[in-house]
Amino acid sequence: MVSVSVPNYSLYITCVHVYTWNPTDSSHGQGSAPNVDGLLYEHHTPTTPIQKMLLTAGSAFMSLYDPYRHDMVAVLGETTGSVALPRLHRLMKEDPVGRQILEERPRINSDTVDMKYLASLPDDTFGKLYHDFMKKNKISADTRDPVRFVDDPDLAYVLQRYREVHDFYHTLLDMPTNFMGEVVIKWFEVIQTRLPMCALGAIFGPVRLSASDRRDLIQYYIPEVFKMAPQSKLLLNIYFERHWETSIDELREEMRIHPLRK
Repeated sequence: MVSVSVPNYSLYITCVHVYTWNPTDSSHGQGSAPNVDGLLYEHHTPTTPIQKMLLTAGSAFMSLYDPYRHDMVAVLGETTGSVALPRLHRLMKEDPVGRQILEERPRINSDTVDMKYLASLPDDTFGKLYHDFMKKNKISADTRDPVRFVDDPDLAYVLQRYREVHDFYHTLLDMPTNFMGEVVIKWFEVIQTRLPMCALGAIFGPVRLSASDRRDLIQYYIPEVFKMAPQSKLLLNIYFERHWETSIDELREEMRIHPLRK
């Protein structure tokens, strides 16, 4: 049998552009006017409808084949969020905190989050628990891919924000980063965000779980998520960076959520 390696993210994107690029195309979505290079924001990669179809098909296949290909999962989220992202943007604009987040556009990375300060906080604070979660799982906030294929700068930020608060979901819901934890988080996220990418992970992710884990997922985790997520506050409307010193119990009560770990 001949072994065929799967092309990496950059090579796949390059191939899509080479074979489908149309130099006369001038569509750049519904956002602000593009700059002289046709870019609407940093990292923006303009694409035609055909290119988006190819990117969707390729990223969907790779996301199912290898759920740990975060680059392909990221592309899928960008090319399939045309309905969900405007809804999330509207919900954020209707909320005073969400509106402020949209106006200020804070980012979560090693330049904006002082992890040493978080490590010094009391054990029951959100900031300390987030620090401990990141350290325990050897995660860096800098690993989140930048949004590229959303042709609207406002919607691109909404998706970027969603990516960067993902680890806060884990912290608040007390779910690990193993496969079970990621599937449970995806169920919570799909109810809150309605992003097709989340639905894909929630529906097909359990295939890779053991029989006992699937039983726990069906009998405990999914029912708990369906009871909690619809009535909880939209996590995108939480200015997490202003809650580092807040008690984790107080923050969970404000957001109407509770730990999910059994």
